[in-house]
Amino acid sequence: QVQLVESGGGLVQPGGSLRLSCAASQTIYSIKTMGWYRQAPGKERELVVAIFIDGSTSSAGSTDYADSVKGRFTIFRDNDKKRVHLQMNSLKPEDTEVYYCNAVMMTIPFDRYVEHWGQGTLVTVSS
Repeated sequence: QVQLVESGGGLVQPGGSLRLSCAASQTIYSIKTMGWYRQAPGKERELVVAIFIDGSTSSAGSTDYADSVKGRFTIFRDNDKKRVHLQMNSLKPEDTEVYYCNAVMMTIPFDRYVEHWGQGTLVTVSS
């Protein structure tokens, strides 16, 4: 079964930067979207940013950012398209949440697209 393996996260001071990375654990036939969501205790999981890959009807490479992170966070992917990174700058205490990698992928040709989630990584912004 495909897994999304996350790395990065941790403790950073306000105004600081962190980078999160996410990679699929095995060969993927087609990816529709990859991105990051975040969730605080007692709240619903919310989209941080998504990037549309070749399997999407949207233009490949186009992105969708939450208003709260525009201008501060940037998503980019490796050339093999199976790995994405989230560069987080100018971090604020309200960015403190668990961040989850998300991908909609097809692992077998002509099969259906399935949504996958990473295990989550905690980002803490505090002085």
